[in-house]
Amino acid sequence: MSIHFTHPDEITSEVKEACERIAFAGVPMGSQTVLLKNINDSVEIMKNLVHNLLKIRVRPYYLYQCDPILGSAHFRTPVSKGIEIIKGLRGHTSGYAIPHYVIDAPGGGGKIPILPDYYQGKENGEIILKNYQDNIFKYPDYVD
Repeated sequence: MSIHFTHPDEITSEVKEACERIAFAGVPMGSQTVLLKNINDSVEIMKNLVHNLLKIRVRPYYLYQCDPILGSAHFRTPVSKGIEIIKGLRGHTSGYAIPHYVIDAPGGGGKIPILPDYYQGKENGEIILKNYQDNIFKYPDYVD
């Protein structure tokens, strides 16, 4: 079941009780969150939200870039803000707490994941990787 959570303040005792009842009934739950300017557009708020979701057995599944629809301009953030949040979560919390940051492509293009640039390319048979701390690593890319 997909549930929409936007801010940690939404996780009240009533919400916790309802989610526990759903989870105990055997229904898996995932949260779909829209990134909103001045509401949840910081690493601290998002970390608080995703941690609290896990506590009530809801997987932080998607973090959506706010669609460019009429009347939403004051809520929209640049895509770089979403990347900053994902980068601020990765390496600083459990992988279970990191949602997929996606843009729902216009015209039925589907959800396209947006990630920080962890893959930096390939050189001399090795993959060049950058971790959440911006450290560079080389990984052998062997092919059978």
